[in-house]
Amino acid sequence: MRNIVGWLGLAALMALGCSNAPPAPSAEPPAVARPTAPPAAEPAAQSAPAAPAALDPAVVEASTGGKAEVAEGVVKVSFPRNDVKVEVDGWAMPPFMGLTSWAGFTPGQKPGVEAMVMGDLVLFEDEVSEAMSAALDAGLEVTALHNHFFYDRPKVYFMHIGGEGKLDALGKGVRAALDATRAIRQKTPKPRERFEGPAIPAKSAIDPAKVEAALGVKGTAKDGMFKAVIGRPAAVADCGCKIGKAMGVNTWAAFAGTDDNAVVDGDFAVTEDELQPVLKALRAGKIHIVAIHHHMVGEEPRILFFHYWGRGPVAELGRVLKGALALTKSQP
Repeated sequence: MRNIVGWLGLAALMALGCSNAPPAPSAEPPAVARPTAPPAAEPAAQSAPAAPAALDPAVVEASTGGKAEVAEGVVKVSFPRNDVKVEVDGWAMPPFMGLTSWAGFTPGQKPGVEAMVMGDLVLFEDEVSEAMSAALDAGLEVTALHNHFFYDRPKVYFMHIGGEGKLDALGKGVRAALDATRAIRQKTPKPRERFEGPAIPAKSAIDPAKVEAALGVKGTAKDGMFKAVIGRPAAVADCGCKIGKAMGVNTWAAFAGTDDNAVVDGDFAVTEDELQPVLKALRAGKIHIVAIHHHMVGEEPRILFFHYWGRGPVAELGRVLKGALALTKSQP
């Protein structure tokens, strides 16, 4: 019996000696709260920019001469074209169906800009040039010119305008364009069917050397006519392809008639920042703008195209076009 007890005691001592477990930690005293520094003062929150002031409809009415309607913060004036009867596809079209000029004004978002205007003017062919010049001279932009219908009699065009600045000045710009159209209709109630001036000669005899001297670029001649095509730095299409002069990103001018009684027609390819200066230069030279649109989507930089028509001596037409070309990045 003593042997068993002895062996049990020895085994217990050996177990205690071989154990590697650390002694149980003693309980720590409770943590004492330490004083902390007050939180740093947060910078004063930046005040949100004040919302643009609502536009005064009375200012719009006084400056445009129209009756203002207000919706969603936009002040809009409309001017139905009921002064000329229009048929589309043989049907007498009322202004309600899309023959109403309008301009919408919304508060500006840029510092110092009170308002922005956008609009669409319904014009007949003999009104476009004077309305465009009036809008440009008043500080507005002309951003598109196109048709909305087929088989319309007389032909109707739609000129889109825009601008930023003082509300009163923008409204007066819209009114200036509208007044230009009214003056034409008061003079000739029925829209004209051709531009004023002598008839274009049936047989052309343009001297290519005179056009090249006036325009400053080389071209090609055919049957008494002359044509020059001017390229510009290539754009990149939506597909990633480079598109340049050979793919239609170019400006061109074609002359017919005679050196003293010529007609020029063509197409300008411009970037968005070039459009307004070139339009102003051509209108100052009495060249008519007959369409403004785009030919592609997704290209970089964005290229706009506008078509034109001019009458006069070759030397004068070439001089005006050369001046307009100098406002672009065109290259022979």
